[in-house]
Amino acid sequence: MQSSPTTNLSSKSAAPLEVHDLTVAYTKRPVLYGIDLEIPKGSIVGVVGPNGAGKSTLIRAIMGLLPVSSGWIKVFGKPFKQAVTRVGYVPQRESVDWDFPVNALDVVLMGRYGRLGPFKRPSKADKEIAMNCLEKVKMDSYAKRQISNLSGGQQQRVFLARALAQESDLYLMDEPFVGVDATTESAIIEILRELQAQGKTLIVVHHDLTTAPEYFDRILLLNMRVVAYGKTEDVFTFENLQNAYGGRLSILSEVALTRARKKFDGDTRDNVGQ
Repeated sequence: MQSSPTTNLSSKSAAPLEVHDLTVAYTKRPVLYGIDLEIPKGSIVGVVGPNGAGKSTLIRAIMGLLPVSSGWIKVFGKPFKQAVTRVGYVPQRESVDWDFPVNALDVVLMGRYGRLGPFKRPSKADKEIAMNCLEKVKMDSYAKRQISNLSGGQQQRVFLARALAQESDLYLMDEPFVGVDATTESAIIEILRELQAQGKTLIVVHHDLTTAPEYFDRILLLNMRVVAYGKTEDVFTFENLQNAYGGRLSILSEVALTRARKKFDGDTRDNVGQ
């Protein structure tokens, strides 16, 4: 494995995420090749690409959940384990055991454990923070409800509340919009923008090309390698999408591009008048 260089940057001035020459393999079969990224503070980055492109693999590798074949990852200038308290995580719904016997408040309190230290129990203040986070996602009235008795959208809101309870600086979210209704999706993106306004950085795995240009100010277009990465208006082009999706590019991509052009053209007209 390639060692990372020493850095003179403090963790406060370092980028929220830096990835250099990252390769990840399953059973000696590479899934990600030579990934190079630097995510600026305060951005909402959409990770977009076809099925099997390595989007979730990238998130898991960042968190140290998968072995890295080569390259290195820095979170605020440090290895992930040294910055773990600054990172919040929202997993895919299908990766969670929803039959585990806990209620919604218990799940959100799990987001506080990284700040408690070993063998310490959540305090009254921790429980108040957890309830406030449930209130932000409009789930406070379900605090005592077993998670197995919640709808898919409600479960996703609870896991978003857990991430908020971590009070992190960098959030990693793996397909948070999958399986939720339109109301929940609107609530989630509103919270993401509130976090961005607070200077937080968010990396979101996303599958819907029609909403990607509306939701994210930067896009990482991924298909085992970085196809394109940068500001949404620069990356979200038919050529880049064609390179990423190939023959799997659907008519929805044309719809997405049309919406993106209208959005960017509108932004340009607004700026000209200022």
